[in-house]
Amino acid sequence: MKTQYYTASSLDGFIATPDHSLDWLLQFGTDGGSSYEEFIAQVGAIAMGSHTYEWILRNHVRPANGPAQPWMYAQPAWVFSHREVPAVDGADIRFVRGDVAPVHAAMARAAAGKNLWIVGGGELAAQFHDQGLLDEIIVTIVAVTLGQGRPLFPRAITSPPLELKSVRPHGEAFAELRYAVPRR
Repeated sequence: MKTQYYTASSLDGFIATPDHSLDWLLQFGTDGGSSYEEFIAQVGAIAMGSHTYEWILRNHVRPANGPAQPWMYAQPAWVFSHREVPAVDGADIRFVRGDVAPVHAAMARAAAGKNLWIVGGGELAAQFHDQGLLDEIIVTIVAVTLGQGRPLFPRAITSPPLELKSVRPHGEAFAELRYAVPRR
C-alpha cells in the first residue's frame, strides 16, 4: 500500500487558479492519454480538501449547466473541512477535520491493501507529508503557465530530495513525473 498524491500541475507549479478553477486543464478534454485508469484501479481510499470536493460538486455532481452526474468514486472518500459542506446521497463520504494521521489509519483499513490517493489540494498532501505518511507524488505537468494560483505543494522538500522514478509523455501537452518521497 502506498499513499500517493496524484495530480496535474501547470508548468509553473499551480494545480488551480487563485479562485480554484481548473478551466486551464479542462481545455484539453479527458483524452490526454493519462495513466488515470491504471492509477485509479489500484486505489482503495481517497482523501481531499473541501475546495476539491466542492469543485467536484459544482462541476460534476450538481453542475449549473448540464445534467447532474453520480459521485465519481466507488472508493470511500474522506473530505477534510473546517466548515459544513453538503453531502452526496448514496456516496461513501466521510467528513473530517484535524490531524491527518488518524484519518490515514482509517483509510488504510478501508483500502484493504490498495493504495491511498490524496486527490488535493496541495496543502492537504503536504500535511500527509509532514506526518511522514506520503510515499509518492505523481504529477502530470501540463504545457501551460498560470502565473499564480494554488501551489502544487506548499512545502520545501530539499533534504533528502524527492527521487525521480519515471517520466512518461502523454500526447503533445502532458508529461507525467513520478517521484518517491524519501523518509527523513
